[in-house]
Amino acid sequence: MFKLAPLGNNNKVILVSNRGSYIFREENSGRKREKAVSGLVSALEPVVQNFGGTWLAWGGRVAEGSKVKGEMIGVPANEPLYWFQEILLTEKEIEKYYLGFSNSCLWPLCHCFLEKVVVRKDYWDSYRNVNQKYAQVIGGFMRSGDLIWVHDFHLALVPEMVRRAHGKANIAFFWHVPFPPPEIFSTLPWAADILRGLLGADCIAFHSADYRNNFLRCVEKILHLPVNWELGMVKGDNRNITVSFAPIGIDWNKFREMASRAEILAQASEIRGRVEADFIFLGVDRLDYTKGILERLLAFETFLEKFPQYRGRVALLQVAVPSRSGVKAYENLKHRVEEAVGRINGRYSINWRGPVLYRYGALSSSELVAHYLAADIALVTPLRDGLNLVAKEFIAAKTDRRGVLVLSAYAGAAQQLREALLVNPYYPEEMADVFRQAVEMPVSEQVYRMELLRKVVQQQDVYWWSHQVLKTLPSKWGKLAATSGLGRAVNMGKAVTAGSSSLEDGV
Repeated sequence: MFKLAPLGNNNKVILVSNRGSYIFREENSGRKREKAVSGLVSALEPVVQNFGGTWLAWGGRVAEGSKVKGEMIGVPANEPLYWFQEILLTEKEIEKYYLGFSNSCLWPLCHCFLEKVVVRKDYWDSYRNVNQKYAQVIGGFMRSGDLIWVHDFHLALVPEMVRRAHGKANIAFFWHVPFPPPEIFSTLPWAADILRGLLGADCIAFHSADYRNNFLRCVEKILHLPVNWELGMVKGDNRNITVSFAPIGIDWNKFREMASRAEILAQASEIRGRVEADFIFLGVDRLDYTKGILERLLAFETFLEKFPQYRGRVALLQVAVPSRSGVKAYENLKHRVEEAVGRINGRYSINWRGPVLYRYGALSSSELVAHYLAADIALVTPLRDGLNLVAKEFIAAKTDRRGVLVLSAYAGAAQQLREALLVNPYYPEEMADVFRQAVEMPVSEQVYRMELLRKVVQQQDVYWWSHQVLKTLPSKWGKLAATSGLGRAVNMGKAVTAGSSSLEDGV
């Protein structure tokens, strides 16, 4: 594993995202702040800690009046490796920018759920205004030579807005969710605006070649701009914009170290003792219709019906992390999931113990690793997902090389993690058969598959990922990334899969 060394001068990273590493709450006893637990945080925090700089993000609080910036804290407080600057949103911005345009329009559009897309002009106006708010805050922090690294679909207009105000800024953008093909993306009335906003960056990156290619096709068909497909480059106004792909990684050492802590091992043992099952299946997801929780429950029910010999011997631990509770589609999903849990437990409970143990709530990072250790089989079966870091975290935690990963073919991670058992989440009969295959897999095969999976996840960690994205910058930041890593650069045009020659040659 390698880390990108800081430049050695005063230039820093300004990391920009909708949500960040801390959540702020107003309570009767005063203002509370807590560390956020999410895939975005686990992936991005090591990068900003490594370089130093400032993370700009909404902390979850509502603005009082026209105030834009909230608290600024050092992380950690005693000897800060970076600074977290809270951005404040008004109630109307939360309703229209966040719950509205971002989560009721762009999110379903990018995941190809057109029937769930809500198109409203007031949502778009709020989205544009909040992006401008972020751009103005960035302008107050940036200095010549700094790197501005913007993340995800919530802030797609920020690169162009910053570029207009600061023509020579170093801007990178990473899109964390799927990017749809032009036939779908063009249904958005403001598709051209989104594309132009993104093209304000010097480099744009996606998780996979498919997402990158969809973006380039949109640029050609909607903006009618020339694309150099061989180089992955868009010709803009007096600038060339590099468009690449690199699947995001995790902080491998962090999860490996946590998986060896005595207190977490004891917690995992306690979980297994409480569950009292020969085989533990685990699902950990945000409660979102794209994650396939309902379809997974149906497949598990089919498994119990089809293979009665496993009734009373298996248990599914399903953690549903609350998400976007103000959006009607999510409230409806919660009710349907909980109805399915009740139905399955009603049909297949033995001695008053049901096969599905359901938790609506979040896990701390230590609890999460304990659950990974306790589980025999991880079910990562989204209907569509940009990547999915739960799959990689499960692999990193399995230091004994035992365990099985069941992975949706429609998760971006499936292109990397080929030794997982790949499934079609829309086909419960197939999933039930794969569940049986997972339960009956010999230990020798588990170890063989897990060793290959662990090799990929370890080598293509979060530092490898940041290296791949930033080396395409046309500034000293790109040169830094291109020359660091002790020769571990990987050709972005090659597929990287478990056991492939491109992996062994390039890493």
